[in-house]
Amino acid sequence: MQSHRINELLELLKPYWLKNQDLSLMELLALISKESGFADPLEQLTDEVIIYHLKMDQTEKGSMIPGIAKDCENDFKSALLKARGLL
Repeated sequence: MQSHRINELLELLKPYWLKNQDLSLMELLALISKESGFADPLEQLTDEVIIYHLKMDQTEKGSMIPGIAKDCENDFKSALLKARGLL
């Protein structure tokens, strides 16, 4: 795991862990696994699942997924021009 990814994980984990202060790290990871719908054994839980779940936990219900929101364009014409590399 690269250092920027570790920093991102720790940054996202802190507010989630503060909401569940009574849990140990393994219990916290088991909770993340359960909430995200990860059905495989805990040893197979990837950092991508953890990061995605923690990012989604910090967004409001009904809001756009963070990875999609950055690419969203309000205007169809400018979206087409951007896709063609003209903007």
